[in-house]
Amino acid sequence: MSFESFAEALSFFFWGAFITAIILGVVVNKTNFCTMGAVSDMVNMQDYGRFRAWLLAIAVATLGVTLLEYLSMMNVSSTFPPYRGSQLIIAENLVGGLLFGIGMTLGSGCGNKTLIRIGGGNIKSVVVFAVIAVIAYYMLSPLPGTDQTLFSLIFFDWIRPLSINLESQQDIGAMIAGDDSATARLISGLIVSVALLVFIFKSADFRSNKDNLLAGLVVGSVILGGWYLSSNIVIDNEEEFDEIYTLSDYYQNWEMIAEDDEGKPAQGRTLSSQSYTFINPIGQTYGYIKGSFDSALLTFGLLSVFGVILGSFIWSLLSRSFRIEWFHDKKDFATHMIGAVLMGFGGVLALGCTIGQGITGVSTLALGSFLTLIAIIFGSALTMKIQYYRMLHEDASFVAALSTSLVDMKLLPSSMRKLENL
Repeated sequence: MSFESFAEALSFFFWGAFITAIILGVVVNKTNFCTMGAVSDMVNMQDYGRFRAWLLAIAVATLGVTLLEYLSMMNVSSTFPPYRGSQLIIAENLVGGLLFGIGMTLGSGCGNKTLIRIGGGNIKSVVVFAVIAVIAYYMLSPLPGTDQTLFSLIFFDWIRPLSINLESQQDIGAMIAGDDSATARLISGLIVSVALLVFIFKSADFRSNKDNLLAGLVVGSVILGGWYLSSNIVIDNEEEFDEIYTLSDYYQNWEMIAEDDEGKPAQGRTLSSQSYTFINPIGQTYGYIKGSFDSALLTFGLLSVFGVILGSFIWSLLSRSFRIEWFHDKKDFATHMIGAVLMGFGGVLALGCTIGQGITGVSTLALGSFLTLIAIIFGSALTMKIQYYRMLHEDASFVAALSTSLVDMKLLPSSMRKLENL
């Protein structure tokens, strides 16, 4: 995808992100593709249908990334965010993933599900969106009147020293083979993809569920499409340039190439190879509004937020499922606010959400993405267990519900069970 000017290339980049996100919004709403729902089905009903749909999305994205990267048709090594970075932020992945898993359970869905609910008329999710946006924005941007972010104030001093500096990038192939990792990445990607596909399709119930099949195939393809789009847009003007520039390269050489600053984005890192993720982009939405809708603040992620909401809205109208919904009571409001705060902190801390790390990041086979995914699932499942026991035993303490939940999850001995499963 070659363009003669930066403006044309950037426009195609944004429109591609927006239109593909609309497709994502339509399909996710139609099929009820939901990470929290998948975990809930497993924990409460031992139903793995929607979890398999999630795994199918991972398998499709991973297989596509593996093959296209091997054929040099895609770049997933220098990305935004840096999934494969040589610094393994293990504590941030685990703590952030845990906070996000708890938060999405309390907030009735992850970042993507929040956008889907907004498109379907859920006003509760608008409030959740607003809280996530403010927290996520100030996790990375200075608080008013200071040079400190929420991350630097609350987390940096104790969590960043727990990072591990690797000798290679942190994806499976690079950790096995070091610099000569092309073949190792191909083999590891194929092994992971095939193993997932075997597990997914051995279920006859899953094979017969058209919605789950459609969700997994489309969501995985959308993630792959985001990677392909962002990796293959270049500016190639033979009359003016001696070489071909990616969007990111052009930005870095702006002073030498461009005549003035007209059309220059506010940040260059948001022009790197990337695919869909939603917590940081929700924070970018707040920055966009705060910046008086300056076009320089538009990003791939920001357009994807708008696209998913629009896609969900379109489907809710077509299916006549659009419904205005508000908080049931003060407790419902407080629970959702806590969930939104935790998602804002956790999603930025872990470099992504159930989509951003759970599918987009995992498709690069980055170790940090796998750690985040595990932590999100654990945080969500544990929260659901605690909620279940506190519902059954209204006078039970949080500690009793927690210990019993950990016993159920086989993380504590049965002798520490405090509550009975009625």
